[in-house]
Amino acid sequence: MLSFSRLALALTAVGAALAAPTKRAVAYYNPNNGGGSEVDIVSAGLGEPLNVIISGLSDSSIIGSQSNFLSFAQDIGFSTECLGIHIGSPQQANLGDGNGAVNQLVEYRENYNPGGTCLESLIGGNHLRGWIQNGPSADSGAWFLAVSQEENVIDNHDIVPNGYNIGRDALVSNANSWASGQSTYSLSVDYVSGLLAAGSTGINHGISQDGQVAVITVTRN
Repeated sequence: MLSFSRLALALTAVGAALAAPTKRAVAYYNPNNGGGSEVDIVSAGLGEPLNVIISGLSDSSIIGSQSNFLSFAQDIGFSTECLGIHIGSPQQANLGDGNGAVNQLVEYRENYNPGGTCLESLIGGNHLRGWIQNGPSADSGAWFLAVSQEENVIDNHDIVPNGYNIGRDALVSNANSWASGQSTYSLSVDYVSGLLAAGSTGINHGISQDGQVAVITVTRN
């Protein structure tokens, strides 16, 4: 028979295990396998490529909440919109996770120094929209991002030629620079094919893209 002290220790250990956060086991689920798409929804038959995934294997301090993700986005050169003002309707995405098509959770713009995101709103720059894959049938916790390089306000923030590839690669470059400048986190990037068809079919503005999705994993050292 367990002594009272041993029983108390055992119950404490069980309670700690139950309270500990569960680490997700997959980087992401392919939205196409769950009736979703790696292209978001702008209008009927057109959307923007979800060309960056922040892996569900990333540390919870990076992806565990919207505030955590905002901090990470700010570290890699993005921030909230100028004065909190947004013009235009939110885009939707179906990540094949059982939630169906849902509105974007965040929209961040390039954070110039100086000038901030207000300058991006004027002269254009990099830009992202984000969704979390957390539905009942595919809960990876990964962030799916539609990243693009935009024109200036006079050109209505249309996407620059090759702007989807440019925006994705600029984000990856910024993330690598951030990771190399600190010691708390390690970052890996894999360019994945097969999630997104290359070309311009179904892509907003008819801009071709290479079909590669950058999967970024940020882990704590």
